[in-house]
This record gives sequence, structure tokens and C-alpha cells, in this order.
Amino acid sequence: MKKLKELTARFAKTSPFEVLPRTSWSGQVPTYADAEPALINSALRRSAGRPSGNWYVFAASDDIGKKPVAATVGGVELVAWRTADGTLVVGPAACPHLGADLSTGSVECGVLICPWHGLRFDGGRTWGWRAYPAHDDGVLAWVRLDRLGGETPTDEPIVPKRPDGVRLSAVTRLDGTCEPADVIANRLDPWHGAWFHPYSFARLEVLSAPPADDELAEDADRFLVAVTFHIGRLGVPVIAEFTAPEPRTIVMRIVDGEGAGSVVETHATPLGPGPDGLPRTAVIEAVIAHSDRPGFVHALRGAAVITPMMRSAATRLWRDDLAYAERLYRMRARA
Repeated sequence: MKKLKELTARFAKTSPFEVLPRTSWSGQVPTYADAEPALINSALRRSAGRPSGNWYVFAASDDIGKKPVAATVGGVELVAWRTADGTLVVGPAACPHLGADLSTGSVECGVLICPWHGLRFDGGRTWGWRAYPAHDDGVLAWVRLDRLGGETPTDEPIVPKRPDGVRLSAVTRLDGTCEPADVIANRLDPWHGAWFHPYSFARLEVLSAPPADDELAEDADRFLVAVTFHIGRLGVPVIAEFTAPEPRTIVMRIVDGEGAGSVVETHATPLGPGPDGLPRTAVIEAVIAHSDRPGFVHALRGAAVITPMMRSAATRLWRDDLAYAERLYRMRARA
């Protein structure tokens, strides 16, 4: 028994995992009393009132390479590519000559060539065509659309603080029939985590939540949550905070426990109406993982295997959460 205790103590120091006790889903402590609609709605209003500078996430940085990429934000059709030195260029998808879809063109030596008549675009002004302001933060690609946003523009988007040093990142995207506010509202309800996602979360407790006060200062506007991420019977307990730095972004940051400093950025980008006239929103989520453990550097060697697993886990969560967000939209649309 003594030797077993010594091994258990040694394992706790060298591994972030712990064995979770067997508990039933229905045996969890109900959270409905704490998840007050007024509190969540107030947090949503505060986030909506923050400036975005008219910036929108539209793709993972790694998705834009040697071929033109098509994107739509708020009904605006875009084309994105990289110049010879790797600079991100984003502009209208319609060729100014006769309206060809430039995303079906080709890129040679950083120059986009229209597939209809060979008009060339080097990122500068061409026949009245002009690129939009763009930003590549190394994980996500952003575009600034001033007419769509209608705010005072900023030179760069509001990118949340990310972990320094060795890190591993993965980006996932899913589209849903809802508005960005429905996606943000989902994330401003941390109480649903262990109930709605029992395959990923256990022992979730909201340690503190902001009051239902529309005038709350931004530095006090956060949810602090104790939660255990689990895989089967193994779990990793952490404390995380949820904040909304701008109207279309929620950030979950681990503030204590394994991977402290790691972030999950959830960006909700309006796509415009679908064929049925209903709004579509893209959930573009970036998981940026970090650990102070010396062995974490070896994770980079296995990135080709690990990042697809990270994407798969995020996709499973957001399939469920988009159903949640889509239902919020349908109930509001019927009201």
C-alpha cells in the first residue's frame, strides 16, 4: 500500500492526468438556478457594445497558401491569396473587368491571374479593384470591412493575448443557421458544459460570474470556471476564465493548472443569408495549447497527429453547440 501511494504521488507530479471516479450523468449537481438568463443576456449586451474596428476572422492562416481562397463575410464575396513574400492579400472576389470569380484563378509568383481574360492582380489597385485591409496573426486570417462593420476602423484587430514560447495550434470551422450573437451567448453560458458535453467536461463549477450590470467595467467582466477536461476515466483539472474582448469573440484562457496560458478563441463571423433567406454564421475556433512541462516541446514533433485530434475534439463540441445556438436563433425569430 505504501509503495502504491508513492507511485500515485510520483504520477501526480509527472503527469497532468488523474483518474476520475465513476459518476452518472444525471447525478451531477443541477446548474439551472445559477445560469440566470438575465445574467447571460447582460454579458451578451456588454460584449456587443465593445469595438471591433470592423475586423472579421474568415479563415485559418494555414489555409491560405499558393492557391486563391474564396470566402464570404456578411454577404461580401472575397478572394484571398499570398504575394511572393507571403503577405496576405484580401479583396473583392469579382474581377473589375467582367465580374469573373477571382477565386477560380491562379497565382503565379504571388500575382493572381483572372481565369477569364488574364487580368493580373499584385495586391495593389488594378482597374478600380482595391484590396481590403488584411491581417495575419500567424493563426488566423482577418479582413477589415468598414462598410459592413460601420464602426470607427482600427489599424489591427483586437487579438487576445496568446501564450509565449512553445505552442501548438489547431483551427476548426463549422457553419450554422444563426447569428453571431447566438454563438457568443452559448459561450457566455459556461454552466451547460458538463451537462451538454459530458464526453469532454466533468466536475464543472462556475466559481464567479459577472453581475447583470450593463455598465460593468471590462476588466471585471469574466466568468471563472473550475472544470476537468477528460478522456475516458482520465481527467485534467484546470481553472479557466471566459472573456469577450470584442463583439464576435469569446476567449477561454486556462489561468491555473496544466497548460496555464493556453487559450481557445471562438470567433463568430456573419456569412450573410443562405438560400432560404436565414442568417448563416461561421464558428472559427482556434485552440492554442501551451505547457511549461519540459516534455511539451516534443509535442511539436507529433503535430501532424495531434492537431487533427484537436480539431476533431473541437468539431464534436461545436456540432452540439451549434444546435444550441441555432435553437436560440429560432426561438428569438419566432418571438
